[in-house]
Amino acid sequence: MIGAITSAGAGAAVSAVRPVRNNRAPDLEAQALLLKLAKTDREVRAHEQAHMAAGGAYTRGGPTYTYQRGPDGRLYAVGGEVSIDTSPVAGDPEATLRKANTVRAAALAPAEPSSADRAVAGQAAQMAAAAQAEIAQRRVASAYAAGREPAAVSFLA
Repeated sequence: MIGAITSAGAGAAVSAVRPVRNNRAPDLEAQALLLKLAKTDREVRAHEQAHMAAGGAYTRGGPTYTYQRGPDGRLYAVGGEVSIDTSPVAGDPEATLRKANTVRAAALAPAEPSSADRAVAGQAAQMAAAAQAEIAQRRVASAYAAGREPAAVSFLA
C-alpha cells in the first residue's frame, strides 16, 4: 500500500519574489499576492522536504506539487504530496515495526502536519501495534518450544 503524505499551504521555497515587470507602477494587490504565493511556496516545499528526509527508503519518488500561476506569470507551489510505502514487511514483524516507526516519523516530520499526515501516522501506529503483537506471539511460541513458561518471556521489543 502506498500512502500519500500531503500539504496544502505548508512547505519550502526556492525563489524570492520578483516585482511585476511592466511599464506602469506595480499593482499593490499583485505584489501582496506575490508575497503570499512566495511564502506558501516556501512552506509547501519545506513541508514536503521534511517528509522526504524522514521517510528515507520508504518514500516513492520525489514530492509532487500543485501549482498556482502568480500575476508575474511564474508558478508557485500551493500544495504537495510525498508517496510513502505503508505496507508491512511480509514475514518479518521486526522489520515491519521499524518501517512503521519510520513512516510515522515521516508523516509527522513537518512543523505543521496536515490532517492527511496525521491519518498516515495513525495507520503507521496501527501497523506498529500489529507488528508488536506478532513479535509477542512469536516470543510466547518460542518460550513454549524451549520448555519455558511464557510468563518468563519479556515482551519488550
